[in-house]
Amino acid sequence: MQTLKLAFIGLGVMGFPMAGHLAQAGHTLRVYNRTRSKADAWTAQYGGQIAGTPAEAAMDADLVFACVGNDDDIKAVTLGPEGAFGSIRRNAIFIDHSTISAAAAKALYGEARTRGLHFLDAPVSGGQVGAQKGALTIM
Repeated sequence: MQTLKLAFIGLGVMGFPMAGHLAQAGHTLRVYNRTRSKADAWTAQYGGQIAGTPAEAAMDADLVFACVGNDDDIKAVTLGPEGAFGSIRRNAIFIDHSTISAAAAKALYGEARTRGLHFLDAPVSGGQVGAQKGALTIM
């Protein structure tokens, strides 16, 4: 079985347990969160590595997952000065589980294509309890 390099950006009420389920399935993750203490708590519970920036989290990753708050947040972690799109390798897949506008998702898809990346807009439904139980619906 091929080992994939995974990154997860955003360890809030949804992202923390979502990333945890990936770790519990045997994957090692590099994680990033704006609030460092959340990343510290996550790695204390699940292992993995903490990245100092979204770019560092995405570096050399095969799959990068994101679950952040809104359009501005996803733009910051992808296209900002230390954004993931600046370091993610060509042909990697960026999977956005955030709830963002269609316009933002289309713009990020277009930007990803110009950089040789794949972008999936994959918002989730099921709330915090669903995330904790591993019972989210991915759209």
